[in-house]
Amino acid sequence: GAGVQARTQLLALNEVFKIEEVRVCAKTVRECEKFKKDMEHLGLNILVKDSIENVVRGCDILVITTPVTQPTVRSEWISEGMHINAIGADAPGKEELDPEILRRAKVVVDDYEQACHYGELNVPFSKGIFRREQIYAELGEIIAGKKAGRTSDNEITVFDSTGLAIQDLATAILVYENSKKLGLINEVELL
Repeated sequence: GAGVQARTQLLALNEVFKIEEVRVCAKTVRECEKFKKDMEHLGLNILVKDSIENVVRGCDILVITTPVTQPTVRSEWISEGMHINAIGADAPGKEELDPEILRRAKVVVDDYEQACHYGELNVPFSKGIFRREQIYAELGEIIAGKKAGRTSDNEITVFDSTGLAIQDLATAILVYENSKKLGLINEVELL
C-alpha cells in the first residue's frame, strides 16, 4: 500500500535503518507516484513496482498495509532473514499474508487476544490453521527482555500489529505536553 500507514512506517524505519531502496506497489500507479513524491524529502531511492511480487522478492523488510480479505503475499516470495510488519489486517476477515508464511516465521504480536480477533492471525485462527501456541511472543516480552528477538540472521520474523489503546494514550500525552510547551494549548475553565 501507499497510504498514511505506509508513509509513517517508512518514516519510522528510516530513523532506525540505513535504507538503500524502497519499493512501493498500490492499487494505482497514481497512488505510488504520490507516495514517491510525498516521501522524496527523505532522499531515498523509491521505486514504483507493478506487482506485489516485485516488491517482496529479495527485500529485507516488508511492510504490508493493505485492507484486503485475501492473502496477497505468497510464501514462496519470502526469503530467509526477511522481517514483515503486517499492518493492514486490522479487522475480522482481513488477511494479507499466505498462512504458510506464518508457519515458517517467528511471529510476534502486540497483544495475544487482539491478534486472535483483529490482526493478521484472525483468519488463520478462525480456520484452525494457526494456533495461539504458535505465536512466539508479545512485543512487550521482547522489549522487557523476557524473550529474545531475532536469534538468527536466517529467521523470518513477522510482527502482527493491531495497535493498542495504551499506544494511543502515550502518543496523546506526548502531543499534549509538546503542544503545551509550544504555547499551543488554551486552557478553559469549565466550572
